[in-house]
Formats: sequence, structure tokens, C-alpha cells
Amino acid sequence: MKFSLFSLAVVTNGFAPGHAMMQTGEAMEPYVESGVNYMCNARNGFAAEMVNRACFCGYLEDRREVESQLEDITGQEVACVDGFANDYPCNDVSLLSFLPLSTLNSVTGSRTDEANDIWGWVDPRDQREYAIIGLYTGTAYVDITDPVNPKYLGKLPLKRNGRSIWADIKVFGNYAFIVSESASQGMQILDLSQLRDITEPKVLTETAHYDKITSSHNIFINEDTGFAYLVGTRTCSGGLHMVDINDPLNPVFVGCYSDDGYTHDVQCVVYDGPDTEHVGKEICFASNEDTVTIVDVSTKSNPILISRTGYQTSEYTHQGWLTEDQKYFIFNDELDERGRRIPTTTYVVDVSDLDNLGTVNKYEAVTRAIDHNLYVRGEYVFEANYRAGLRILKINDMATANFTEVGVFDIYPESDSNEFNGAWSNFPFFPSGNVIISGIEQGLYVVKPNLNLSSPPRPSMPEDDVNQENEDTI
Repeated sequence: MKFSLFSLAVVTNGFAPGHAMMQTGEAMEPYVESGVNYMCNARNGFAAEMVNRACFCGYLEDRREVESQLEDITGQEVACVDGFANDYPCNDVSLLSFLPLSTLNSVTGSRTDEANDIWGWVDPRDQREYAIIGLYTGTAYVDITDPVNPKYLGKLPLKRNGRSIWADIKVFGNYAFIVSESASQGMQILDLSQLRDITEPKVLTETAHYDKITSSHNIFINEDTGFAYLVGTRTCSGGLHMVDINDPLNPVFVGCYSDDGYTHDVQCVVYDGPDTEHVGKEICFASNEDTVTIVDVSTKSNPILISRTGYQTSEYTHQGWLTEDQKYFIFNDELDERGRRIPTTTYVVDVSDLDNLGTVNKYEAVTRAIDHNLYVRGEYVFEANYRAGLRILKINDMATANFTEVGVFDIYPESDSNEFNGAWSNFPFFPSGNVIISGIEQGLYVVKPNLNLSSPPRPSMPEDDVNQENEDTI
């Protein structure tokens, strides 16, 4: 039986889950912190048993004080020599700079707010590179074009001064879209072009807001189509809440997919893989707690389930990413290392036939850390594995899940055990080849792998198509 966090959320607040296109009358917590914290304190048998399956509660159990004594590391590259860059264990990855949480939170005075997710923006006007890092009370913005001298620009507080350990950010054109588990968040929209003119760090104000949800665990944006997919909301049974953002300042709800319950994370693409039956359709690859669920969302008002695939060691199917040929889906399970006492495990499934996926194979690392978020760029997989930090795998043979670890930057030197501390996520898609890492208790790392990375393709949506209102005259 599949249990959704959405269903549990409404049960613990005294509501029964529904399956309408949009569910109304959403329960609001009396406190701005996410409802999952309320849930994790549940003591009644059913609720307590079910929340223990979720990443939320394990994270809360392992929550540590932030490392408030850390200082900026800037001014010059710190090479990886004899397995270390400063005090950080490494392999073929150098440290370019580091900004601690005290810096990232400085404009709001909340110096020890933890970090969570991270994403990047490349300004199409001049190719400057920016890091956007989620924090307990907002999102921080850093110009990393000069990676050894990062420039902190400011922080956008969560809506209504909300607070939550969980947040997510994605970018479309010149706009950032920010969601959070804070019950008052909705979806914030920030015009990133304003970052060009900031000379001193400041508190930022949202440019627009989407209020058809209260909270959301994650967001994915398909830049090829201009649709955002909000998952883990209190709508759509926690499944895909689809929003047209082609006019970024006026987002429009366009449909739900709720038939497979709660979706933890998702990647949606205009499919161009080997399954000719589905070429040209918009297909979502969803990590749905205990399955990889594939959905055709070409018609937003009538999404169609293509397949759902489980695997033997499933504990909590968390997140994944397609290979660039769209033949394989590489994914992680957030609770298998802890629940089954196994090494850090990366899963690979052949998705050449979307209706009938191949066998789920696995790669086991030398550490026992929990794997969290991974991304694929060319022949490399970039994994943020909590206490084991950034791990870079070279793809050898996808059919057998054969990888070689070719890069390491471990931001939690004390331990590689299976606990929820250290590296939350990474972003490896900058043209420069630099990678940014978000450290939960630490802050923002900018690192340089010693790899021959090809530049990622330019986002398919040109700047002037999504930024007509703020286009610069040059």
C-alpha cells in the first residue's frame, strides 16, 4: 500500500483527503513552520508509523547546531593537495570560495539559519553566474562570476516571514521561483535582473506571487515548455501541481496529476529518447516515495500514467535525473542506507521503453552516507550525499550501473555516516564548470572539479521571450 505525505498531513489536521482537480479549504497550521514538523511530533500509532518513512522526520532527528564559528574563505583558490583543501577531504576538486551562514543571513540578522536547496542563474546578457541558496527564513543571492571573490547581494525572506527547513528554487529566464514547506509561502517569484545593479547587500522583495498553494516541498521547471511542476503540495494529493509560467509574473494553474499520490521530486522533459511512441510529448519522471512513476503531461487537463516501477530495496524513492540521451534514469533512495544498513547506493533504470522499464540496477559507493540530490552533466553524475559531501561519478556502463568515483569534496569531515547533515544539494550546470554546494550547517561552497566538462546547452527559452517587461537596451 502506498501512503502519501499529503494524505497524512490532512489526516493529522482532521481532514480527509480528496481527489478533485483543486482541493480547497486547506488546513493552515497555527505556526508558520511547515506541517511536517507537526506531523513528526505525532504520537498516535498510525500517524507516527507513517511519518517515520519520510525524510522529514529523520532530518529533524539528526538536526545539528549550525557551525557558527566558520569564516569566509575567499581571495584565492585552495587546491586539493594530498587529499585535502584546507580541512576538507577532497579528490580532484579544489575549493574556490566559501561563504558561511552568518554571511548569507547577514541582512536579516538571523545569522544561524540553516541552508537547504540550491540552484544557479546565468545572466543571458553578460553570462555572469549567480548562486541562489535556500535558507531557513528565505533565499540568499550571490554573484560568483569571480568565484574566488564571491559577492553577497542579499536575501529574500520567505512570505510573511515564514520559516522552514525545507525549500526549493528553480529558474526560468530571468526569474527565480521559490517554494517552501512554510504554510504561508505559496510560490514567490523574483526578477533576477535586479541583481545586476546591487552594490551593497540588501533585503529583497518578491516581484510576484502565486497563491494557489500554501506550501510545496519541491519545484521543477521545464524550460523548454515554460511549465512549473510543484510537488508535495496540499493540492493534487501531493502529486503534480502544474503551472503555466510563460508569463512569469502571471502564473496560471493548468492541471493536476494525483493518481499515484505524493510526488517527492520530478524531472519533466520534451521527450526525445529511444521510445518512438512518446517522442515529442512532455513526459515527467517522478520520484514517488516507493516507485519511479512516468506520466505523460502533454495535455495538462488530462495527464496519463505511462508506468510505475518499484524496486526490491525501496525505502523512500527521493529524486533522480535522466542521462542526456534520455535512455536511463539515475535516482536515489533517501532512507535505504539507514533502513537497510547498506552503503551509499545509486540506482539506475533503463527507460528506453517508457511503458515497460528495465531492471533497476545499483551502484554501491565506499561510504555509508545518505544520498540526497543528484544531477547529470555529460558523462558525469554529481551527487550531494549529506555527510559524504559532493561525490562525482563517471559513467562507464549504464546497463550495469558501472561508475567510477572521480571527484570528492567532503564538507562534513567529521563523519560519512548515514545521518542528515552536511551537503543538501549541488548545481553543476554553470558554463564555467564551477559547482556550488549547499551545506546545511555550513553555507555556500564554490568548487572546481578537475574534469573536462562540456558547456551545458543554453536554456531553450531566450531572454526576450520571458523578459519583455525588463529587457535592457544595450
